[in-house]
Amino acid sequence: MLSTLEKLIFLLATAASLYGASRVILRISRILRRGQGQIDWSVVPGRLLSVLLKTTTFAPVFRARPLASFFHALVGWGFIYYLLVNLGDLLEGFLPNYRFLGAGMVGNLYRLGGDLLSVAVLCGMTALAVRRFVLRPAELNARADIFLLPEARTGIRRDSSIVTGFILIHVGARFAGQSFRIAAHGQDVWQPAANALAALWRGWPVQALVLAEHLAFWFALGTILAFVPYFLYSKHIHLIMAPLNLLLKPQRRSIGELSRLNFEDESVERFGALHLEDLGWEQILDAYACIMCYRCQEVCPAYNTGKVLSPAALEINKRYYLNKEGARLARGEASQKTLLEIAIPPEAVWACTACGACIEICPVGNEPMRDILDIRRALVLMENDFPAQLQTTFRGMERTANPWSLPAAERLSWARGLKVPTIEQNPEPEVLWWVGCAPATDVRAQKTARAFAQILEYAGVNFAVLGQAEQCTGDAARRAGNEYLFNELATANVELLNTLAPKRIVTTCPHCLHTLKNEYPAFGGHYQVVHHSQLIWELIQQGKLRFAKSAFSDGEEQGLTFHDPCYLGRHNGIVAAPRQVLGAARSTLVEMKDYGRNSFCCGAGGAQMWKEEEHGFERVNMARFRQAQESGAKTLAVACPFCLTMLSDAAAQAQSRMAVLDIAEIVLQHIEETKAQDRGSIRLP
Repeated sequence: MLSTLEKLIFLLATAASLYGASRVILRISRILRRGQGQIDWSVVPGRLLSVLLKTTTFAPVFRARPLASFFHALVGWGFIYYLLVNLGDLLEGFLPNYRFLGAGMVGNLYRLGGDLLSVAVLCGMTALAVRRFVLRPAELNARADIFLLPEARTGIRRDSSIVTGFILIHVGARFAGQSFRIAAHGQDVWQPAANALAALWRGWPVQALVLAEHLAFWFALGTILAFVPYFLYSKHIHLIMAPLNLLLKPQRRSIGELSRLNFEDESVERFGALHLEDLGWEQILDAYACIMCYRCQEVCPAYNTGKVLSPAALEINKRYYLNKEGARLARGEASQKTLLEIAIPPEAVWACTACGACIEICPVGNEPMRDILDIRRALVLMENDFPAQLQTTFRGMERTANPWSLPAAERLSWARGLKVPTIEQNPEPEVLWWVGCAPATDVRAQKTARAFAQILEYAGVNFAVLGQAEQCTGDAARRAGNEYLFNELATANVELLNTLAPKRIVTTCPHCLHTLKNEYPAFGGHYQVVHHSQLIWELIQQGKLRFAKSAFSDGEEQGLTFHDPCYLGRHNGIVAAPRQVLGAARSTLVEMKDYGRNSFCCGAGGAQMWKEEEHGFERVNMARFRQAQESGAKTLAVACPFCLTMLSDAAAQAQSRMAVLDIAEIVLQHIEETKAQDRGSIRLP
């Protein structure tokens, strides 16, 4: 098809395009190497198939916004196929009388795929363009004050326009070129859409059709050469970076697991992240992988209650800073501005509840929550800059090993009148109960502890508690950025637990569960840890707990809804056990709008329990309690002492009659009802 001169021009243009792209690729690779840590290549073999399936099926994208995701998938599937199409068109353009994949069945199916997917891309891209530029839904934008860089405020719309134009021209020209070929040389039954378009050119001279096909080739493949260097600067580099992100991301036990800082290494000059290069290499890669879809923002409890935090804006700000100042980083120079100046405002750093919703929803594996917690580490450890209310919390954990500043002698006061053996009294328990600070100190949470203690006694479980020897796990300190304090608590707790070598640990607090199970292994502590909902369900299955039929007749039992704690459901994937327990207790369960791994936060996580909530139009706990009310249930079940406090406060503020109870309290009610029936007299709740 191409003349000798055209081939020469095309080759020169290709060389120029590849040269420009190679310079950008080299710059990006150097920037990534400025990040902290090293790639663990050992994780790649076990992930290859999974990443391939995710990339080709777009399954992570379909987790939300099904219609928009469908149109996005049409474009994605088409572009994957177009890797083959563009190769075929290039060979046909350079080789005289060459038919890519021949005229047999293989070639026919290839042309059918190209025909159908060309239409799919054009339809999908048109729909997405209308959505972004005409309909402009709120979920595709963020408040202007959240974007710290002017480039980020204006660049997204510009980049989206350029990419939209490229896709429509590239695929549209190729599709039109096939129709010109069909009009000039006769119909191709394996290209039905192009056949239909070719009818428009019926009656054109053959020479005009050949010329039109020729021009279509240049528009189709020429736009690629022009676009490739820019593509690496645009958000659509996620086509490459997203699979790499999913493939190379460090292995985590949980989405909330944080890396350990080495305070004994005297060569370490700074802890946490104040500048872009202080982040891990994978956190810099996040900025390149970001689709700018705002899904993380859409589920963020802080953003949805009016705070200035947007996880999407964090990644977008990082990306546009890299586009603007990345050359300096690539040369090995230091960033001129801090992350608080370019990526996220200080107020937003302290608004994060560390719920992990942004990580859970991201289709490309980004972890903006991890950036925020690393910034907190730097502010606390290097700058001594943190909310004043946290000082009291830190002081309590330093002096009495719990944030409530409760003396160790009072650690077991909640158990007065109950049979709760300590580890000294029962040194070989089947289950070691890590009570946690909240159940041991908070008046409301103590009711949960007392209920669970009675359940264990009723079921005949051989258990013990640490009593005065128990300390805070350090979760609040770590999420607040005080990694040094967490390190001290974790080291001491692991030393104690390794000495005791418990067969099993149970906790009523998901934060304790997460820390003991997922974060203490970095300190040499490897334990089998279960949540109290899991242990209760095991006891029910073993027949050690039984419940009488509800005293209410059919239709009279009041509905119940369950709030999934972030560190139970999302961070540790425990969503079935609480529901199985409630179902066994014959409670009618209705789900809230957001539940399971997609649950909305109660507002206490990320050390928010110990500080004033950042300014917004609504408190996070009130937003979550409103969802509970909208479910129509009369009782709200929880499985976390922090959630219990936050949602009980919300119920009181809303002057609601909805009861807020831990699942242990609900189970105990049914046990007591069973006992009453066994005695021949039914006691109504």
